Amino acid sequence: MGNDLFAFVGTYTRLGSEGVYTLRMNGDTGELTKVSAASGIENPSFVALDPSNEHLYAVGEVSSFDGAGAVTSFSVNSVTGELTQINQQSTGGPGPCYLMVDSTDSLVIATNYSGGSIGVLPINDDGSLGELTDFIQHEGSSINTRRQEKAHAHSVNIDKSNAHAYVCDLGMDKVFVYDIDHANGKLTPSAQGSVDEVAGEGPRHFDFHPSGKYVYVINELGCTIALYNLGADGSLTPVQTVPSLPEGWEGDNTTADIHVSPDGDFLYGSNRGHDSLVIYGIDQATGKMTYIGHQSTLGNE
Repeated sequence: MGNDLFAFVGTYTRLGSEGVYTLRMNGDTGELTKVSAASGIENPSFVALDPSNEHLYAVGEVSSFDGAGAVTSFSVNSVTGELTQINQQSTGGPGPCYLMVDSTDSLVIATNYSGGSIGVLPINDDGSLGELTDFIQHEGSSINTRRQEKAHAHSVNIDKSNAHAYVCDLGMDKVFVYDIDHANGKLTPSAQGSVDEVAGEGPRHFDFHPSGKYVYVINELGCTIALYNLGADGSLTPVQTVPSLPEGWEGDNTTADIHVSPDGDFLYGSNRGHDSLVIYGIDQATGKMTYIGHQSTLGNE
């Protein structure tokens, strides 16, 4: 029991689930056991803990909250892992699908995929959320008329300095770079503003190398992973792009999540269709990726 951990899983309630699940993970065997479920919230698909692990925040991937989606705050019981709802606030736009808590535990930044926008919400001392302090609407499109007909802000990531927020917009084929004003709960475009992915690639998710020198972007539509050098000022410089699929494979596929291992030696990206994780080794001196292999997800990814 001493090695056990809690895992929190967001779900789509429209498919019959209860809400946000608390699972206990056996630290020795990896076995998962359901502890509880926080119900009564519609489509709490993506969740994130605050730095203290005392509060959890979940997007409500809907458009019915005064025409927008929502973020729900929960307190976390440190002994049982059970969640108790505190409050909800609007994200300002429909269909939020991702959020991050900044390292000072003062702000939640959420991306609205359906609306192509970003909402910033302040965190109160008790973990509850205040009303929006900033709202940014992206405007634009790209060449895939079905998936990129307008802006689709898909994810947000905050750097170690807590000074910059990076937003992947799948609909615009751009990664936006924002400076964070913590005192006022505002985002302002950085000096660079944004970087362009190749048209039709569809940047989705983003991860930092633990060295702080590199970042990796997984492109949902193009099924590729792009490496950027990360400047001291938060700027991004493109270096390398590699495929997420094995050579010669044919079929329908999109990508989803991406993670760098804690030691910085490996990168993992998920394929939906090929139903696999692609594995790359990372050269710590350059950040460049070398293909290692694919691991089946043993089910539909």
